[in-house]
Amino acid sequence: MPDVIAASDDPMFGLLRVLDDEGRATRDVGLDDAALAKMYRELRRLRLLDEKMLLVQRQGRIGFYGEVKGQEATPIATGFALDAGDWVFPGLREGAVMLVRGFPLATYLAQCWGNSLDVQKGRQMPSHFSGRAVNQVAWSSCIGPQVPQAVGAAMAMRAQRAGTIAVGFCGDGATSEPDVHNALTFAARFRAPVVIVCQNNHWAISVPSRAQTAAPTFASKAVAYGIPGVRVDGNDALAVYEVMRDAAARARRGDGPTFVESVTYRMGAHSSSDDPTRYRSNDEVALWAQRDPVERFRKLMVHRGLTDDARDAALLEELAAEISAAITEAERHGPPAREGLFDDVYGALPWNLREQRDAMLKAPQPKGH
Repeated sequence: MPDVIAASDDPMFGLLRVLDDEGRATRDVGLDDAALAKMYRELRRLRLLDEKMLLVQRQGRIGFYGEVKGQEATPIATGFALDAGDWVFPGLREGAVMLVRGFPLATYLAQCWGNSLDVQKGRQMPSHFSGRAVNQVAWSSCIGPQVPQAVGAAMAMRAQRAGTIAVGFCGDGATSEPDVHNALTFAARFRAPVVIVCQNNHWAISVPSRAQTAAPTFASKAVAYGIPGVRVDGNDALAVYEVMRDAAARARRGDGPTFVESVTYRMGAHSSSDDPTRYRSNDEVALWAQRDPVERFRKLMVHRGLTDDARDAALLEELAAEISAAITEAERHGPPAREGLFDDVYGALPWNLREQRDAMLKAPQPKGH
């Protein structure tokens, strides 16, 4: 793959940026100071949330966690770019879109415990966040299937003249899966109101992005499907916001899908089960740490006079208290009611399952449940 800062005017081969390396905006994307302050707060909250939840996992209080560190700009900016009625089909590192859209933090975190506060009723593994209240669908750990789901939902929206769009996320590794090819084929052929986002974080667990394709960029693949491809600096929250806003508007107008390659880097491990030192160098991580999307946005805020060391310290203290309270609230709930095991499969429960449910409820409740 070419250098991250590619020199090209072609959006499929260059790299669209708004913030330079020192956090100075090269153009106005239409966000006022209040919106910038909110975006900065969301970026900071997600970074701190990851730190706290990874510690919770290491303490054995949850079984698994997938941190976002280094990739915060894309989910946060996407949340700002969408309308309330739009649908989101995330992958592992885009769950926080729903937090930007107003989903309660404690209920969000309860998914990692799978307890009675979890809206999924404990039926998904941790870090598979979703919520009907904010139109976000849980992803599958089988890589790629959320992308054709997003396209199918978008086609249904168009048929219903709903005026809404879908956004489907995948990683660079998922572009080697047939699901992504099928999704792009259908999206292009039927002009679905969808934005498909590939977060190119350079590693599909231990497989580097250069091993996934011979194409010069992932965005350039869009030309074969007959749709626009855009390559954006995924560590620049304002650039991602601009690209996602414009792609969403294009889809909403009926002009069809856009394929977005968000060029970023997973600074942490793939998940709490991974040891990245086995397959990548510390020098590589250190290089990308200089492009940290949170710190880059902080520089913008300093340039705009919207933060300083004292205000940052106060914000981090406020966020730490918010996150600690949410973890306490999420963790205090017991397991889901056992009769819920039979819910949400049939509109009307068949007689044989009613009999099984009734027999289960007559049995003693196991201790600790």
